[in-house]
Amino acid sequence: MEVAVPIHSIPIILCTTDIESQAVSKFKVDRSTFPEDDCACPSEKVPPSADTDINPVAAYTLPALYTAPLSEDWTLAFNPQGDAGVIVLDQTAWQLLHRFRQPRRLVDAAYEGDDALMVQHGVLRLAGLQLLQPVDQPSNVRRMPSQTLTAWLHITNACNLRCDYCYLKKTSEAMDEMRGRQAVDAVIRSAVANQFRRVKLKYAGGEATLNLPLVITLHQYARDSAARHNLTLDGVILSNGVALSDHQIRQIRDNDLRLMISLDGIGDLHDSQRRFVNGRGSFARVAQTLDRLAQHGVTPSLSITLSHRNLAGLPETVAYALNRGLPFSLNFYRANDYAAAYTDLAFGEEEIIAAMKAAFAVIEQRMPPYRFFGSLLDLVRFDAPHDHTCGVGNSYMVIDQRGRVAKCHMAIEQTITDVDAPDPLRLIREDTKGIQYIPVDEKEGCRTCTWRYWCAGGCPALTYRVTGRFDIKSPNCRIYQALFPEVLRLEGLRLLRYAGGQPNTLLPCS
Repeated sequence: MEVAVPIHSIPIILCTTDIESQAVSKFKVDRSTFPEDDCACPSEKVPPSADTDINPVAAYTLPALYTAPLSEDWTLAFNPQGDAGVIVLDQTAWQLLHRFRQPRRLVDAAYEGDDALMVQHGVLRLAGLQLLQPVDQPSNVRRMPSQTLTAWLHITNACNLRCDYCYLKKTSEAMDEMRGRQAVDAVIRSAVANQFRRVKLKYAGGEATLNLPLVITLHQYARDSAARHNLTLDGVILSNGVALSDHQIRQIRDNDLRLMISLDGIGDLHDSQRRFVNGRGSFARVAQTLDRLAQHGVTPSLSITLSHRNLAGLPETVAYALNRGLPFSLNFYRANDYAAAYTDLAFGEEEIIAAMKAAFAVIEQRMPPYRFFGSLLDLVRFDAPHDHTCGVGNSYMVIDQRGRVAKCHMAIEQTITDVDAPDPLRLIREDTKGIQYIPVDEKEGCRTCTWRYWCAGGCPALTYRVTGRFDIKSPNCRIYQALFPEVLRLEGLRLLRYAGGQPNTLLPCS
């Protein structure tokens, strides 16, 4: 007969929604400061299952969970097939969870000597967070179509930097206002035709701030157009941060535009791959811009691109961002035709795994209250399970300075149509020649992987360049698998730190 420790107190179960609520209220975290990236956006988060879906008289058991101890008193639990994210359990909750190693009904989970109400409370929470599953209903990832159409507007092809890993051939050509308005119109048409609820515009280049007056004009135009069609609008400027004046910063702030700035290291490490046209490094100018943004109350998101050149300084770079309260995303260098001459950009697997673990150690010591674990591992998102890495081929479109439309900014020269088409997104979805929108379950090497709904097979453009196939796992697969547990552990530690691990500090998980 199974021996169990009697339960007389409420099992403590922590989840990310506890911290989201407390971070906004207690730590004054602005939700708009969550990390931005320079790639196609992932699908929206699927709301966690509601407790009303639970049948107390049905038999439940343990799904295939990933678990790891955080300390003697706390254990991390994560259901790779669920949508509740990282969960942290105290010893009481952990013991209660393990009563379901053999299937049993929720109403039968109590033992003699237990406080039945405490047990009932605990098992309902565990089932509601998908740490228990009905025997007759194995875990099945809930996915929903993206409600956001994201568009990359290539405001200019000009740039004041010559970054060695850039995938663009620079020219002085820029988008004009007429073509820009047509681009916005095309995005809105596709959003309406395909029943999206939100539109996100990424103003990029080149260096988008070299054509900032057009960005402001187009965003005001897009705001009016979105309002007429009952669409929510979001806008972000992707910038190298080397030439933002006080006036420009005020314009960006006053027009409710967010800002993402590229920062690849401190001092020489940044300068080793992000230089001005004359060869001079750009770090000093970026640092000045970050100080100026802080003075104006603007919090940018940092995009940190990792290559062999700057990996050694990654811990220092992460500390720089954390010390300034700046959200950031870590992105892997992707080979492309224009960067092919720089053979020292490519990194080795063991090299980047070691560098990432060293950076994670810094994060553990300077744990921020805001959510960050969905931006620590190139293109991997832990805020919701998904079967596609990004929206390329489905909910993403790229419009160049001439109004031509492509699937992906990494393949901006491979255009499919232009902004005069009635519905450019439909043509993107129907295209069979470029990057293909393939679900992870159809990718060789991914179908049985525990983590497949979190990396979704990695960047399809990179995979095709390296392997010549879209239907195969990422070349970075081993890196992902080595670092998944480390990222989950950091989120577990964040939950412990900012929820406090005490019952009177907790808010209910939704």
